[in-house]
Amino acid sequence: MTRERSRRRLRRRDRNALIAASLTALSLTASGCVVVHGEREVLPASTRAEAAKALTAFTDAYNKADKAYDSSLDAPYVTGAVADIDAARLKAGRVNSPSGNPRHTPLALTDVKFTIPKKAGWPRWFVADARGNKGGNYRWVLVFTRGDLDERWQVAYLTLMTPGTVPEFKKDEDGWAEAVPADTTRLAVRPDKLSETYADYLKHGGKTFADGRDTSGLRAARAKEAKKPGLVRQFIDEPLNHGAYAPLALRTADGGALVFFTTRHFEKRTAYTGATVPIPNKDVQALVKGEVKQSLTMESIANEAAVDPAGSGPVRMLGRAWGLTSAQGE
Repeated sequence: MTRERSRRRLRRRDRNALIAASLTALSLTASGCVVVHGEREVLPASTRAEAAKALTAFTDAYNKADKAYDSSLDAPYVTGAVADIDAARLKAGRVNSPSGNPRHTPLALTDVKFTIPKKAGWPRWFVADARGNKGGNYRWVLVFTRGDLDERWQVAYLTLMTPGTVPEFKKDEDGWAEAVPADTTRLAVRPDKLSETYADYLKHGGKTFADGRDTSGLRAARAKEAKKPGLVRQFIDEPLNHGAYAPLALRTADGGALVFFTTRHFEKRTAYTGATVPIPNKDVQALVKGEVKQSLTMESIANEAAVDPAGSGPVRMLGRAWGLTSAQGE
């Protein structure tokens, strides 16, 4: 066989294979069987039925873990800041009450509203907004995320908001919401810069955030604490933007966005010579490593929700849930 005849035969074989592949694709499309690439297609993050199942699974796991003071029971259902805060809370509870939570009341979430964005790529996520029977008259706002189709839905953000403050979201004709890119420059603060901007605000102040309990109020409370005699209090605030702590943003009806983001905080209390540092409570004591002699450093994680307006204007904090994650005595 000549070299030219071999080349012609190879070209025919390749052409026949291409035709066969095209006919197969056409047949699949005509029959209604279509392969969808989730990393490229703009699709709803979840069905509403699937979102409801995810909320039920989380609530059941949360209640089991809270009753037993056992973080292993809900660890598969939480991630990011929620996982850090919950694990430390349950650890302290187990230290102080090894037989379980004597004050356990099952969490019940009612009047649930799901906001599910359409987006391409992973992670996919959605928001559940519900009335809770714990923590007073607040709406529990939870953000569920997952990084792959085979993964379990996990709660990455959980904040409490007063009724009527959850904003109206932009939705299409089918009721699907719009996810906002973290690097967009069409908001007062880029979502992926909001954690850093908030940490800087707590240190220096400014006009980026509207006055409120978690902004000017928190700064004032810290200043007041610093003036109390007998102890020196120092605060350090750090942004958290990576992995499970990455910000997530939903377009609001007015063109802005509701942004969920995370920060880390340290408070160091140092006593004057000859004095001792009082430990705030038994839950803090349960997490202390080392011996508290002259100083106590407490680390906490906070997850926040804020309305980031389009264009310019102050960012308005709607919710901030935080919890102690560790403590070090010296």
